[in-house]
Amino acid sequence: MVAASKLVHGLKLSSVVPAKIAGDNRARELTGLDLAVKLHYLRGVYFFHSTAEDVPLRIESLKEPMFRWLETSYPAAGRIRRAEGRASGGGGRPFVKCNDGGVRIVEARSEKTVDEWLAMEDHANIDGKVLAYDQVLGPDLGFTPLVFVQFTWFKCGGMSVGLSWAHVLGDLFSASSFMNMWGRVMAGHASPSPNSTIDGAAPTSRPPRSTAIVVSSLRQVEPVGDHWITTSNRTTMRTHTFHVTSHRVCGVLPPNGNCPSCFYVLSALLWKCISKIRGVDWPRAVTVVCSGSSYDRCYLPGNHMTVGTVEAGDSPVSVSDVAELASWMEKHTVSENQRIEEMAGRDGSGKPSDYILYGSNLTFVDLEYADIYGLELKGQKPAYASYTIHGVGDEGVILILPCKGVAGVGKRGMNGWTITVTLPGNEGLELEKEIK
Repeated sequence: MVAASKLVHGLKLSSVVPAKIAGDNRARELTGLDLAVKLHYLRGVYFFHSTAEDVPLRIESLKEPMFRWLETSYPAAGRIRRAEGRASGGGGRPFVKCNDGGVRIVEARSEKTVDEWLAMEDHANIDGKVLAYDQVLGPDLGFTPLVFVQFTWFKCGGMSVGLSWAHVLGDLFSASSFMNMWGRVMAGHASPSPNSTIDGAAPTSRPPRSTAIVVSSLRQVEPVGDHWITTSNRTTMRTHTFHVTSHRVCGVLPPNGNCPSCFYVLSALLWKCISKIRGVDWPRAVTVVCSGSSYDRCYLPGNHMTVGTVEAGDSPVSVSDVAELASWMEKHTVSENQRIEEMAGRDGSGKPSDYILYGSNLTFVDLEYADIYGLELKGQKPAYASYTIHGVGDEGVILILPCKGVAGVGKRGMNGWTITVTLPGNEGLELEKEIK
């Protein structure tokens, strides 16, 4: 296997800024949920084949619509700053200064074809590190872009578009909507009118709370200061992707009666399989992350998901009935959003602290409604698209995504689901074998 660093070459970096100045007084205060995911990063990669009549897109035609689109989604072009007032553990409360710093553009080339790349056995493990620029925020926090977009041209004439997105800016729905709207603006559609609901001066630091708060879905890590990356993993995490058919899901459901949602059925099935793999170390509690009610409502990015935890019942999960376990998860998942907001980047005693969300427990993420195939270039949809989460803790994360062309109400599950896992060692491969 060729080293990942050798698979692409000729990297060139540039920047795109909003076509119009956002103004000196625009700032976006970060919520407690924003701060809870500040050490996580989203990586999206879209693959496009070349057709016989295609004229390869030039970098100028790819960048030009971004100038206009960033007028609307101007927080993506901002930079992290800290509020006035010093506190222990790295300074005042962070916020996004909408200062038109810009989005970083990366150009790269590969000697492989799109089909050759997708045929690589472990491409899922390297896509988000090679085809999406592998950058974290800091240590020069105020100068690091929140968003990188990488264009990689393959020798066949096809290309990939890679997105590196700081999770503190918004969830996966925000990230994929950002990319989809860029494609629409490129196709000649009008850019939405800018929303001014986040205009305002920089926030001031908040006083610590005196009451202790416990949030089961978060794991505290060593303070990171202005370099937003965690190195707390005890094991090597690997990403793997596989397909689960609708037939496999239907096979574990009772023929009659009320059935849980497909997301909970899949989560229960995967939880049971992982419990078998891990044996005595099976996960007794898991975290569930679902899209919030406002995921489709605006063009400004944000973290709108709901976060909850659920503990297993009296029986070991490895011997549980999947349908019963799914119903248990759906009924007993306890939302922790309010407690996360109350913590707002502090530990239980009120001192500034840092956390990870994904992988603190085994984490299931519901992305069935995410329109990750909504990006169009010259009228062509991606041949394949994927998203991953970086900065995952040792318990791992499982993303439940739609298959190509089946996102949206009434279409979910028609062709099954794409399961993207980031788990310790070879657990991803073992999970695929176990679930078949």
